[in-house]
Amino acid sequence: MEDFIKSICVEDINNAQNTMFTLFKTLETANIGSLSAKAEMIHNTFLANKSYEFIAQNLSLLAILKYKTDKNNYKIALNMLDDAKFLAENSQNKNAIKTNYFCWGYIYFSEKNYTQALSILKQARNIASENSIINIKVMDLISRIESMEIVTNDIETDNDIEKPLVALLNVARTLAAETSLELLLKTVAEEIKKVLNADRCTVFLLDKKTNELCSKVALGMGTQEIRFPASAGLAGYVAQSGEIINIKDAYSDSRFNQEIDQQTGYKTKTILCMPIWNMKHEILGVFQVLNKQNGTFSKEDEEVLIAIGSSAGIAIENARLFESQQMMINQQKELFKNFIDTLAASIDARDKITAGHSNRVKMYSELICDAMHTDEKTKANIIHAAILHDIGKIGIKDAVLQKNGKLTDDEYKHIQEHVKITYDILNRVYISEEFKEVAEIASSHHEKYDGTGYFRQLKGNEIHFGGRVLAVSDVFDAITSKRHYRDKMPIKNALEIIKSGSWKHFDGDIVEAFFQIHLDRLVDVFLSEVNSVLYDQKDRETLSRYSVKCLDEMLNKDESALTDEEKNLIELFNRYYNCKAGN
Repeated sequence: MEDFIKSICVEDINNAQNTMFTLFKTLETANIGSLSAKAEMIHNTFLANKSYEFIAQNLSLLAILKYKTDKNNYKIALNMLDDAKFLAENSQNKNAIKTNYFCWGYIYFSEKNYTQALSILKQARNIASENSIINIKVMDLISRIESMEIVTNDIETDNDIEKPLVALLNVARTLAAETSLELLLKTVAEEIKKVLNADRCTVFLLDKKTNELCSKVALGMGTQEIRFPASAGLAGYVAQSGEIINIKDAYSDSRFNQEIDQQTGYKTKTILCMPIWNMKHEILGVFQVLNKQNGTFSKEDEEVLIAIGSSAGIAIENARLFESQQMMINQQKELFKNFIDTLAASIDARDKITAGHSNRVKMYSELICDAMHTDEKTKANIIHAAILHDIGKIGIKDAVLQKNGKLTDDEYKHIQEHVKITYDILNRVYISEEFKEVAEIASSHHEKYDGTGYFRQLKGNEIHFGGRVLAVSDVFDAITSKRHYRDKMPIKNALEIIKSGSWKHFDGDIVEAFFQIHLDRLVDVFLSEVNSVLYDQKDRETLSRYSVKCLDEMLNKDESALTDEEKNLIELFNRYYNCKAGN
């Protein structure tokens, strides 16, 4: 039981620690009130667990937040930093001490006391810390101060560290922003090569499954991947021992594997090789830098590589975690899509003559969204809703759903119930908060702009935008498809129904957007389920030059007033229209 309680405490501390790092990361962008509330909450967790190094770091953060809330709190913030400094130094935790120094520098910088800010930030820079976020912020703030002309006369600049500082800052910014492992490693390798004045830099990552080192980035080797046992060569030795190796003459060192040079034709002279660690001090891989341009690698070169590597290891692990999470998200999206497709297929199975209707409504809705430049999130919800908008027909009797001929009043009332059933079904499916919007959109497709629709008689903008889009798509597909009780309408009549419904049945802006769709895109929908028809490329190019509005104008001209080009276009369009799925 005691072990179980300890494990809960450790989990609480880890969660609070991750939250604190996030708060530091979003210090410049997030709402201060929100940050303060979260910082206060996790502070209680640290206090309850007597985690003094984290109490010190979080107290430093609270000092900045106190100051940012109101600059009149300047002295209060400095007193808080004094308390945090005492805790940090007593805990002898370098992360806590560096964090505290950064926070002093941050407030001095905000007060335009640049000399004092730079002095304490340079002290912070010299403290080896595993906290990559604070490492980045220290370097970034130093760079901002040193680039300001206002302080050039007051601050003694270190010209000898200017080049490494720029490189470290570039790496730091990449580590903070880049989630692609490949791009992150490439940037780090290029900066190492540049700052160390080397010919090549290779980043080997350790594959624990195969116990091999793999060159994820090898500058000068193109896309050629190098893979070898984790115990082989200098890189393997470093991966096993954790040592930093600086070799003045590669061929005189017995650990150097000359076979790679023989295979590539490259001549290795000097080598600087260093392990890449994560926060648990586990080795993730190896940096291998080859051939210093002038002379050999120095002790200062080793220190620069260590500074870069201390943050790079954490970033590499984060990037790997991000890629893993993205894979899980993509799998979840695929499962969600399969779930939706399965529900849609269940609708099609009820009535073969209307099969494909939901898919075509989805495609028409997507075209309308594109014409209206709808944001991707809203568009995605509309597409999902379009596929599911008739799921409620599962609850409608077959005799009514598949009836040949006109429905009676009672039968029409019964079939109207499918919208309420759609709402009830989708509203009970909890996938995310966003899915509630899908339920709202799907159940609004029979509402009318003038308030005479069903099932809630919503009016105007009371109807969800997505529901208004679906209304146009649903009606257009219904009247241009064969049903049990009638044939499809001629395209001229169908367009007239859509046009005349503007600001009554439909939102007029959405109708206007529908008429902006180009004819080739409309034909794409017609042919989406008619695999036997080939869409001639020349026909596509011809149709792409005209919109639905152009076609409507031609159809409403006297035949004698039509040009040969217009007649040919109408004939071409109708040829594909008459092949439309659902006929």
